[in-house]
Amino acid sequence: MSQVPPKFLAYKRSRFSAQLPLDTLYSPSHAWAARQADGAWRVGITKFATRMLGEMVECGWEVEPGAKVACGQVVGWLEGFKAISDVYCIVDGEFLGANPLLKTKITTVNKDPHGHGWLYAATGMPESRCLDVHAYVKLLDKTIDKILEREHAEEGK
Repeated sequence: MSQVPPKFLAYKRSRFSAQLPLDTLYSPSHAWAARQADGAWRVGITKFATRMLGEMVECGWEVEPGAKVACGQVVGWLEGFKAISDVYCIVDGEFLGANPLLKTKITTVNKDPHGHGWLYAATGMPESRCLDVHAYVKLLDKTIDKILEREHAEEGK
């Protein structure tokens, strides 16, 4: 009997854990891009990013479907209980549109950030700084270690 290869990498560090899809690219800003069967990219934010923003309450978009987009361009915003954040494009190409589910179920971003909670779709090329899952894990380790160091320093005051 052949084993089915895993589709996710289980990640845990301190009080944070996530199931990271293996076939996804990750940006240093904690967004992800997954190629779809039609060649387009679905883009969302990682579970780590949702944890930093808190429970989602609203989102908005600054570009229309069909618009040309570039990596680093602000295409929208997300509001969570903890923070508001711009949504930056991580694909050079064409904006195909936002996830329609988010109009009525914005909390899907928190509940299923790497699945039904995707933010927008675009065609084109992902930014060159995108990482595979293993490089993203190294970035997460460094980021979480910095947070823990800050917490320990504040406890010592």
